[in-house]
Amino acid sequence: MIDAAFPLVRPLLHRLDAERAHDLTIRALAALPAASPAPDDPCLAVDVLGRRFPNPVGLAAGFDKGARVPDALLGLGFGFVEVGGVVPRPQPGNPKPRVFRLPADRAVINRFGLNSEGLDVVAARLKARAGRAGLVGVNIGANKDSTDRLADYAACTAALVPHVAFVTVNVSSPNTPGLRDLQGEAFLDELLARVVAARDAAGAGAAILLKIAPDMALDALDAVCATALRRGVQALVVSNTTVDRPASLREGALARETGGLSGRPLFVPATRMLAQAWQRVGHAIPLVGVGGVDSAETAWTKIRAGASLVQLYSSLVYEGPGLVGRIKRGLAERVRAEGGTSIAAFVGRDARALADA
Repeated sequence: MIDAAFPLVRPLLHRLDAERAHDLTIRALAALPAASPAPDDPCLAVDVLGRRFPNPVGLAAGFDKGARVPDALLGLGFGFVEVGGVVPRPQPGNPKPRVFRLPADRAVINRFGLNSEGLDVVAARLKARAGRAGLVGVNIGANKDSTDRLADYAACTAALVPHVAFVTVNVSSPNTPGLRDLQGEAFLDELLARVVAARDAAGAGAAILLKIAPDMALDALDAVCATALRRGVQALVVSNTTVDRPASLREGALARETGGLSGRPLFVPATRMLAQAWQRVGHAIPLVGVGGVDSAETAWTKIRAGASLVQLYSSLVYEGPGLVGRIKRGLAERVRAEGGTSIAAFVGRDARALADA
C-alpha cells in the first residue's frame, strides 16, 4: 500500500520543506497498523555480529532519530534498522532550515547537528519493544556543549546496549564542531576503550560498531582500522556524509549549503573508502557499506567492495519504500546469476580494483 501510494504522494511531499516532509512521514508510519514483511530469499541471509540478518539491506541512522517507528520500518522489508543519533541530554540541533534536497543530483545536504530528544526518551522507547522480532541498532554521539564527550558515549552505551542488537559509535558527523577530532588515534583509542567497558559492565550482548568519515587520509584510515581491531570493535560503518562538494553537482546554489552531503554523489568516494577499509581489515571484522545506495547494482558494488551489510537513507527521498524490495530482488538475482548460494561468497571480491577507482 505504501509502495503504491508513494508516486502520488512524492510531489506533495517535495513541495514542503524537507524536514517538515520527513516529520509527516514519521507520523504516517506511526499511524499505520503493524505489518510483517514477506520472508526473504534464503540466499540473502547474512551471519555477522553474532546474529542472523534476514537480508543485508538496512536503514541508516538519521531517519528515525527518536526510535519512534523502528518496527514500522522493519515492516517495509529492511533486514535491520539503525535509529538515532542519540545524545545524553536533549538538544535542538542547528537552526532551521537545515536539510536540503538536491533533486538533480539525487542528493541531500543536512546540518541537523545531532538534534535529539535525549537518552532517557529513546532508551524508554527501545526498552518498550523488548521481545519483538527484528534487528534494531542505535547510533550514539555527544552533546555539542559537553565538557566530557567520552563520558557521553559511555553513558549512551550503558543505557542502550540492553535494548538493541548493536550500538554505532558516531565520531564522523560533520555537523557537530570538533566531533571528527575523536577519529584521531589517541582520542579514538580511549573512546573505544570506554565504550567497550560500558557495554561489558552492562552485561549485554550488543555489538559495538564504529562509523567513520569518507574523506579521511589513508594514514588516518590505517590508524582507525588498527585502533578498532585492537579495541574489539565488531564492525566498521563506512561511511558518514561528506563535507566535500564534487564539481559534478548540478544544483549549484543548493550545493553551497554547509553540512554533510549524502545520496548519489557520495557513492564513489564512500565505496572507495569502503574498499580501502576492506584491504586493511579483510575478514577480521565485517564492514557496513553506506553512501549512495539507490539500486541493486549499487548495493551489489558495495558488497563486492567489502560490505557484508549495506545501509541507505537519502535514496528513499526520491525512490520511496519500494526501493527496499527492488534491491533485495536484484541482489538475489545477482547471487544466482553468478552461481552463488549466499551474499557472503561475494564480499570483497572487487575490493582491490574499487580501492583504486
